[in-house]
Amino acid sequence: MTTPATSTTRALTVAWLALCAITVISWWLAPGHASGTASASVPLTVTAITLGFVKGRVIVRSFMEVRFAPAWLRRATDGWLVTLWASILVIYLW
Repeated sequence: MTTPATSTTRALTVAWLALCAITVISWWLAPGHASGTASASVPLTVTAITLGFVKGRVIVRSFMEVRFAPAWLRRATDGWLVTLWASILVIYLW
């Protein structure tokens, strides 16, 4: 039987592993880390911004305890993250 503390610890461990995986994926996608030359790429930038959104959501939900917050706060933080990352994407593409 799992206790609430064990369940919380497991959830935080999974969140931490997901954040580590996203960080490694972001590094792997980055141009120039192997060849020394970097050039702008819209698909890579969109992917990096998407990964940033996912990382932000995992951090807010898991490590800021928003997953246990009232529904209005969960929706507000999700709305804030969408607005923030969409604005960054629009500014980049404009």
